[in-house]
Amino acid sequence: MPDSLKFKIDGVEHATSPGTTVASALLNAGVTAFRTSVTGEPRAPLCGMGSCFECRVTIDGVANVRSCLEMVREGMEIETGG
Repeated sequence: MPDSLKFKIDGVEHATSPGTTVASALLNAGVTAFRTSVTGEPRAPLCGMGSCFECRVTIDGVANVRSCLEMVREGMEIETGG
């Protein structure tokens, strides 16, 4: 197993340990707004277990993925709306 995984957040390369959720990796990278609400308010994880849907991001072109339920994979591309 590799020591770290490389992935991109909004086009910028980052690295994290295997077994890290996307939500944790985003927070560790200093991302505080994962998306914006329909009224333009910033949103970020609230529950951390997939119930609230506040942590949705686009992963590898798939929109509205709950980042707290996805593990970072090598080469993953994450897009926030924040």
